[in-house]
Amino acid sequence: MTGVIRSLTARDVPALVALEQACFTGDRLSRRSLQRLLKRPNALFVGIASEEDGPLLGYALVLLRTGTSLARLYSLAVAPSARGLGLGAAVLRAAEEAALENGASAMRLEVRPDNQGAIALYRKQGYREFAVYQGYYEDLSDALRMTKPLLLSGQGGRGSVVPLYHQTLPFTCGAACLMMAMHALDPTQPMDQMQEIRLWREATTIFMTSGHGGCGPHGLALAAHRRGFQAEIFVSAEGPLFVESVRDPRKREVLRLVHEEFETDCRKAGVRMTPRALSAAEVTALVAEGAMPIVLVSQYRLWREKAPHWVVISAVDEHCIYVNDPDVDLTDETASSLECLRLPISRRDFETMARFGRSRLRASVVLRRPPPPEP
Repeated sequence: MTGVIRSLTARDVPALVALEQACFTGDRLSRRSLQRLLKRPNALFVGIASEEDGPLLGYALVLLRTGTSLARLYSLAVAPSARGLGLGAAVLRAAEEAALENGASAMRLEVRPDNQGAIALYRKQGYREFAVYQGYYEDLSDALRMTKPLLLSGQGGRGSVVPLYHQTLPFTCGAACLMMAMHALDPTQPMDQMQEIRLWREATTIFMTSGHGGCGPHGLALAAHRRGFQAEIFVSAEGPLFVESVRDPRKREVLRLVHEEFETDCRKAGVRMTPRALSAAEVTALVAEGAMPIVLVSQYRLWREKAPHWVVISAVDEHCIYVNDPDVDLTDETASSLECLRLPISRRDFETMARFGRSRLRASVVLRRPPPPEP
């Protein structure tokens, strides 16, 4: 039985609620949640029935991550009376096609480790395990995380195993990315809040605005250098960074002095400063050789916030650049704390994202393993 695939509307809410009640003993989507998700532009509902206008026998819900090429299979259900007929595989394939049509290059999902039927289905359809999310479900059961590339030509991808660390403060994305990159190159490097704050204090600039200052590329490179790593800076603009919104000339002067001190310290330390942006081809080559690029992006395409933000590049292929993003909004009921691990971003979108402000500032810090000791 192949089933008839159709899109869903608000009229299908009673049938969706009935499927949730019949298929799940916990972690059900409520009527209110389903109604809200049906209105969200980044939520794709796909239903399956035995015939046109027939009763709903199953459905899949896919969430798209704004500004990225990532899709997430948030829910899949098939009525108990219709199982064993191939409807689960059919609605899953339809969900993947819908995700592809909306620009996704990869699908991820969570599944209970004891749900062997679902795991077997996902494996048969090409999904592979990549992580375990501890205490994910309502009863604190773990979740097995699985992923599948939706584009067939994902050959030749390069990358490293970069751990994920969530920034614990709104202004420590740079420090969090530096920790991830250093730990990937040297697993003895700590990844905890004490190190996060310590690195932020070393690397922060002085924004002179209403909030705490974030990290600049020179401070991040110096902090890495002090810990024995080779660090190189690529910046497309000269002079102090992030000054577009600072109107007070006295504050701008403070920013200039801080920036000049960072540059002086970099020269003394032998940290190379290259006055241009990294190209996509260079990023690909750096990842292939095992280097860790940390890149400044605009948060607007990710979170619709006009703020500078650091991410670390963990892998590349011909379609996407994959980043670890230390920021995740866990107040969203559909968010996952591992959603920002190896986040796929199309190369075109990344080129747009990796610029900040009216000056279209581009900045990167490239880390390499410490040089071997001299004999």
